Amino acid sequence: MLLVFTMPVSAQVRRVEQPVPAVSPQLKEFYRLAAQSNITFLFPAEFIEIKAPNNEYFSFDYAVKLPDTDFELWFQLKSDKENWMSYVRTRNHFLTNPDSAYVASGAAHAIMFTGGRNYLTRTIPPRVLARYNADAGKSYLLTLLDMPETKHYKYALLITLHKNHTGTITAMCLTNEKGPEFFKNIKKAENCLKFKP
Repeated sequence: MLLVFTMPVSAQVRRVEQPVPAVSPQLKEFYRLAAQSNITFLFPAEFIEIKAPNNEYFSFDYAVKLPDTDFELWFQLKSDKENWMSYVRTRNHFLTNPDSAYVASGAAHAIMFTGGRNYLTRTIPPRVLARYNADAGKSYLLTLLDMPETKHYKYALLITLHKNHTGTITAMCLTNEKGPEFFKNIKKAENCLKFKP
């Protein structure tokens, strides 16, 4: 007598579970802010998460560090959707256009980190803005004040990218040396944030 045993094919395949990377509360909140601001964020390879500065002087939403270097990135995301709708709804020409607020915000950061001196401002060219789906932007090369809040870093490149009626990305790249290695480190994370088309 011949007995035939059948087993479903799916039961014969052994599943190997892949570990799910832990998403910290800080990263989860940053993803929420990014979605709210119509921004995509891809965690930059080689970097690790650190606690973002968030106190009465400096308020950033997320921060990463390149291990074994003096290089950190701090991010701040601002949605302008509600401000824009309010501006349009009231048609009050005495209110500041929300699409120009990124300029004042970037300048305020530069003044706060440098004490009002030792920074160079540049307008980001259209070809660079296009890579980030942004309409406007500025960069500020800063010589930082020696402060515990900045972990005594000496220099920073502050970048603001703005998309009309949508929001602003602020990225602060901190270092102790502003030579070629600094800009190589920036390049490692240059595509981690951009506006959705």
